Amino acid sequence: MARRRSTWGRRTGVAASLLMLGGCAGMYEATGTASQQDMLQLRTDLNSLPVSLQRTRAELDAALAQMDRRLAEQTAETGKQLSALSARLEVLSGDVAALSARADDMNHRLEALRKAAARPGPPAPVAAAPPSGQPPAPARPTTGALLPEDVYQAAYIDFSKGGYQLAITGFRDFLRRFPDHKLADNAQYWIGESYLALAHSYANAGQQEDKATQALEDAVREFRRVITNYPRGDKVPTAIYKEALALLDLKKPAEARTRLQYLIDNFPRAEETPLARDRLTALKP
Repeated sequence: MARRRSTWGRRTGVAASLLMLGGCAGMYEATGTASQQDMLQLRTDLNSLPVSLQRTRAELDAALAQMDRRLAEQTAETGKQLSALSARLEVLSGDVAALSARADDMNHRLEALRKAAARPGPPAPVAAAPPSGQPPAPARPTTGALLPEDVYQAAYIDFSKGGYQLAITGFRDFLRRFPDHKLADNAQYWIGESYLALAHSYANAGQQEDKATQALEDAVREFRRVITNYPRGDKVPTAIYKEALALLDLKKPAEARTRLQYLIDNFPRAEETPLARDRLTALKP
């Protein structure tokens, strides 16, 4: 009886050991399988990482491109507004220059009239008595000498009325007759303005491109004569600026930039200098 119990005990212990070994093996097998799945998942995640990075980079590039487009649109709109403002300022500058010249002309004319009124007039000629029985001869009208201001004012009136060819002829006649007059630099400047106005009128007509080009070239030449012949004249800065505008119309931006920079460097306090800076900024590549 005791021997049976001993044998049964040994068999029970062996069975328990086998069960424990089987459980350990099952646990090992489960752990190994789990580790392989984790490795496989990790490898899958690593393989998908470049794709995710590429997608993120593409989204970032798209966002940057959109920002660049918006910035370009805003810059273009700002440029248009600056160009419109510059054009308006140019028109206003021309109006101010015209009014200033007219005021100067009127002052010179008043001064000339004041001096003429202060001068004693020539004695009236005494007509000889006609022979007895004959009617008296008609009196001959007397004409005084034409003042320089009268010639200048007549040419300027032609310009203000749009008679640019007549204005050019009148201002040239003024310079020929009174080359050393204090209004000589103004007369030379308005010759350039007359050619510039002619060019614009030809361009607006739409069918006279050759005439417009020739008038622009004439304007450039006449504006440069202001600088060459009257380097200390008041019209020099305005002439340089208008010369640059004519060069722009002639599709010569490099020469225009040079003239604008010359104006900025040599006449920093001129009224046209801020306009020249704006133009130069818009022209920079």
